[in-house]
Amino acid sequence: MIDAFAKEPVSNGRIAAALEEIADLLEIEDENAFRVRAYRHGARVVRGSARGFADMVALGEDLADLPGIGTSLAEKIEELVRTGRLAYLDQVEGRTAPGLRELLGLPGLGPRKVKALRDGLGITTLEQLESAVMRSRVRGVPGFGAKTEARILASLEHLHRRPVPHVLWPAAEPLVLALTRHMERIPGVTRVAAAGDYRRLRETVDRIELLVAAGRDARATERLLEYEGTDRVVSRSAKRVKVVLRNGLSVDLHMVPARSFGAALFAHTGSDDHVATVRRFASKQGLALDERGVFRGDARIAGRTERELYESVGLGYIEPELREDRGEVEAARAGALPELLTVADIRGDLHVHTSVTNGRDSPRAMVDAAAEHGYEYVAITEHTASARVSHGLDAERMARHLDRIELLNDRQDRIRILKSAEVDILKDGSLDLPRRILDRLDFTVSAIHSYFDLSAAPQTERILRAMDDPHLSILAHPTGRLIDRRDPYAVDFERILAAAAERHCALEINAQPERCDLSDVLARAARDAGVALVVATDAHRKEQLDFMRLGVGQARRAWLTAHDVLNTRSWKDLERFFAQRRR
Repeated sequence: MIDAFAKEPVSNGRIAAALEEIADLLEIEDENAFRVRAYRHGARVVRGSARGFADMVALGEDLADLPGIGTSLAEKIEELVRTGRLAYLDQVEGRTAPGLRELLGLPGLGPRKVKALRDGLGITTLEQLESAVMRSRVRGVPGFGAKTEARILASLEHLHRRPVPHVLWPAAEPLVLALTRHMERIPGVTRVAAAGDYRRLRETVDRIELLVAAGRDARATERLLEYEGTDRVVSRSAKRVKVVLRNGLSVDLHMVPARSFGAALFAHTGSDDHVATVRRFASKQGLALDERGVFRGDARIAGRTERELYESVGLGYIEPELREDRGEVEAARAGALPELLTVADIRGDLHVHTSVTNGRDSPRAMVDAAAEHGYEYVAITEHTASARVSHGLDAERMARHLDRIELLNDRQDRIRILKSAEVDILKDGSLDLPRRILDRLDFTVSAIHSYFDLSAAPQTERILRAMDDPHLSILAHPTGRLIDRRDPYAVDFERILAAAAERHCALEINAQPERCDLSDVLARAARDAGVALVVATDAHRKEQLDFMRLGVGQARRAWLTAHDVLNTRSWKDLERFFAQRRR
């Protein structure tokens, strides 16, 4: 029987990788060449097999009868399949310097060359190799030369230039959830938590950090190697394993004792600047704070939970979204942390598209979905004609569309449907609908969809002229950025904020993952300037209404409360706010 913790069969690729790793490490140790070849040949047999070796073991077949396997390799494969680990690999890794495995991953460096570098220059890390290459010392090692040294330097430079893979937060979420479920199935695991940028709800995530509290025999680090999305192992020890997933994202898993879980979660959630500031604050009180907990001398006084950690150093609990070292520690010390916005505070979505323009679902389907979210109101905001790629509506088509929205509103009483539109701001700052249509709208969402390359002065004037129109209620995705695809357009944002505050024009935090616009920094600046804010999804299908939680997360990172966000108010209150623009 396969061991209970290894519920998912060990793949042929995992078995072959283990045998290849043993071969590489034995070759570095200058082990008997016959043994090295045996492991390499065994790896080729496993990798090329049409049948799963885990299935063969489950059926009780004798692997030693297979050509190229033999008794010794068969025993090791069966051990790996049944238990999810291989004691001999652990033994070989344990006597090998950790950095040597990273050297093996550098193009052009096989085990023989890695051994030569270690024996000739004592090189066991990438940093040592880079230093030796820069001083032209590698070319003096037997088997190397100036050309080989140049190739190594090029590989190292490519490694430094290679962008760190990252994904938008929603793309990281299913990976985090799948990994968490994967780890929680291990007997003995009592808690699994994601940390890092993911927990702080940053727009993008460049690695997944998982903390696991478990008993000594839970074998969580080995279990991560069983995850089907794992591509390769970067480093591994009893307490930590780092792997790279097939999509290029890395995962760091840390084994943590339960008594230190809160302290470790605090440390790995970050940000680094926040952690450093809290540590300095603790130090001034004669306390030491590290991943194990908070200590007064040798006595541990906190560490099991983050809340007790913060309280032990004299601070109120600081929500993960605020941990950027932007004054949150001082606010916690003074008892002045804000009561942050929550999804439950949101009473309606003010920016939604349907199949009338470039959405997928019908107006009725979007309205019903908004009602299912418990909203009191939802605004249908179709594009206008100048947005040709979005099948925008001209004045006559918009008029007929508004007639249909009024009829739909009359035919249902689950939710109030607000008549609106996402009206283009044209190059000259005018709005892309005539006044007779704008007057029919409950409010107007306006945005720039063209001429993104204008310089700051004309782009700013364009937006200010649009704000002069009393129909403009909300400036949508105000900087025009698309994460990793388009930079924000040039604009004098201080002038925009001053004008928005003066004209009672709200700014949007657009919750589309590739936008998250405004950024947390600019949203906080808007709040500080007295500008009202709206959190909206810009949803183009029913499922995207769930993006509201991303927008709320952005608002929380900006220190916003329910009081700062317009769509936490009733429609009556919103109507009064928008009416100020038209007086």
